[in-house]
Amino acid sequence: MSTEHEIQHSPRITEDEDHILAHNVDEEPVEANRRLFEGWLLKLVTLLTIGYSSFHLYTLNIAPLETWSFRIVHVAGALLLGFMLYAGARFATPEEGGVRHRWTTWVGAVALLPALYALYQGFAFYQMLNDGAMRIDRALETWHYGWPLLAAVTVGIVTSWFHQRGRARFSVPDLVLIVCSLAVATYLLVVLNTSMRMSTGTPFAPIGISFAAVGGTALILELTRRVAGMSLVVIGLVFLAYVFAGPYLPGFLGYPGLSVQRFFSQVYTDAGILGPTTAVSSTYIILFIIFAAFLQASKVGDYFVNFAFAAAGRSRGGPAKVSIFASGLMGMINGTSAGNVVSTGSLTIPLMKKVGYKKTSAGAVEAAASTGGQIMPPIMGAGAFIMAEITGIPYTEIAIAAIIPAILYFASVYFMVDFEAAKTGMRGMREDELPKFSRLVKQIYLFIPIIILVVALFQGYSVIRAGTLATVSAAVVSWLSPNKMGIREILHALDIAAMMSIQIIVVCAAAGIIVGVISLTGVGARFSVLLLDVAEASHLLALVFAMFISILLGMGMPTTAAYAVAASVVAPGLVQLGIEPLTAHFFVFYFAVVSAITPPVALASYAAAGISGANAMATSVASFRIGIAAFIVPFMFFYNSALLMEAGWFEIARALVTATFGVYLLSAGVMGWFARAAGNWPVRLLLIVAALLTIEGGIWTDLAGIGLAVAAWMIQRKRAPSVATA
Repeated sequence: MSTEHEIQHSPRITEDEDHILAHNVDEEPVEANRRLFEGWLLKLVTLLTIGYSSFHLYTLNIAPLETWSFRIVHVAGALLLGFMLYAGARFATPEEGGVRHRWTTWVGAVALLPALYALYQGFAFYQMLNDGAMRIDRALETWHYGWPLLAAVTVGIVTSWFHQRGRARFSVPDLVLIVCSLAVATYLLVVLNTSMRMSTGTPFAPIGISFAAVGGTALILELTRRVAGMSLVVIGLVFLAYVFAGPYLPGFLGYPGLSVQRFFSQVYTDAGILGPTTAVSSTYIILFIIFAAFLQASKVGDYFVNFAFAAAGRSRGGPAKVSIFASGLMGMINGTSAGNVVSTGSLTIPLMKKVGYKKTSAGAVEAAASTGGQIMPPIMGAGAFIMAEITGIPYTEIAIAAIIPAILYFASVYFMVDFEAAKTGMRGMREDELPKFSRLVKQIYLFIPIIILVVALFQGYSVIRAGTLATVSAAVVSWLSPNKMGIREILHALDIAAMMSIQIIVVCAAAGIIVGVISLTGVGARFSVLLLDVAEASHLLALVFAMFISILLGMGMPTTAAYAVAASVVAPGLVQLGIEPLTAHFFVFYFAVVSAITPPVALASYAAAGISGANAMATSVASFRIGIAAFIVPFMFFYNSALLMEAGWFEIARALVTATFGVYLLSAGVMGWFARAAGNWPVRLLLIVAALLTIEGGIWTDLAGIGLAVAAWMIQRKRAPSVATA
């Protein structure tokens, strides 16, 4: 969830007679602006969240809805729950009497009238069309639906910024926004299910579509601000401004222009908000969030972390290595780097500090490991599903292609933390401080849901069917563990799934606005031309340019939105350079992911710094250094397709071995440790050059890299031995 807000967390470090360390590590943190209802309000919200998750399971597996209708309901449900749960301003404290700015309630109550009137008109339009009307009168749409809706949305949003009440109390301005969300969805469901759908983007489109789209866009951006911070909102507003400022801009940014009606009559269709990002969030993402919620309810997350402690806790710098394994497993399912940091970092960061890591290093390791979970197959957070949707490449091919890059990333992070532990003489955790491996290995069956997911995918089942089977298996497997899932636990899982999904759904919708601007204005195509011009001078320069744009577009944005936007702007240009679509999209995807640990705006690093108590910028610089391999490996996709499994088995095996050796040398050069301390810069530079040569993948470059590594080792031998290896 949002790292823009203060996140409530407490280290979940406890010990019992079996030294089980992790308890409830995968529970969702409670954001500072999330309401905590009591009594009948809590029951109402719980009923709505369970209904929202159940609706998706039902429609995805039993009774599918028409595509656009399903996506409209999907977004509207997230808006309804989001405005109900997340406040637009801070809560009033008990010292303030639990109430501030009383006028907002009265203003909100007045704004509720036009909101309800607009909602009523949506149903009235439905009745008109059912009675045989071919169109709705333009004046009726404008004055009896459009302007009342926009007035209510505007007043509701502005007053919600000032409305401050106690945490358990609901908000009248947010009730206005809920009614407006329903009014937008009702109108779109009525009109877009008729032949009028074909007129979107033309002068003949009903004016009400544009009004609904303007209101819906404002509601999506406001909820995005509440759950994901201002970064994505600002980027979205810049793109929206470009729609109307573009005709006046010079050079490749200029374009003929779109009218307000023509643009907004299309932006709330499959060309924008209801396009690829919402297509993925309404199917794959929501399904895998429900799967993650079932794993959470059956305490599988605790098992993942405790298993990692038992397996790696004894090695030097043990908690840091545990962080790599546990965060990789959790982040694969979690879908957000910052959210994963908060979940597992509340346990691993204090333990890293306990064995000797500086607080900056402890936060950086967790941030880098949690970010890597987004590239860990088979689930890969959520970006892989959007990649499959955009490219048309089967999801299983994407998951297979991600194996070697994920190995290289996590191997690099592992080597980094191991070398730092060796340099500083850190110990591992004692056996009496760790969970007993012999006990945990008896519960290895808790991995069965993930195994079923992988097997089902590779047996040819659809992603939806495979995800549903894995979800059901999580409930069944829980009956073999102490945390059996009954009706109450299943309902709890459906409840938390809906709350977990709000951020990712609204972020996907906001990204859809940006994608819509890119496709409707053609700015992506013009960027591709610019990239081709740069490539005439150097392909490598074009790739570097694409890297910077991908990171820039992703800064401050969740992974899903970052990739969706970068894929629309950058990937088409790379494909036009002659790069295979899979390679081009993986290139963009990697840099969208690592934007979470790239200074100056690094969400995952900032979340980790909040837990470790370190300086946020220092943590982001340290996490950038630890994850440095992720900034190099994507360039190797271009030069060596074997890294994406696109070659014969011998070439793939050689690429894996030499690239792994390469990231080992890279880690050694960056951390200054190669068998013993390698403090002098000539040796470190020699190691870094050797690393780049071995990662590159050619037979001669591999030999040259090995030769330089041997030379560095010989120089090391001549130096006086320093700290002995642990």
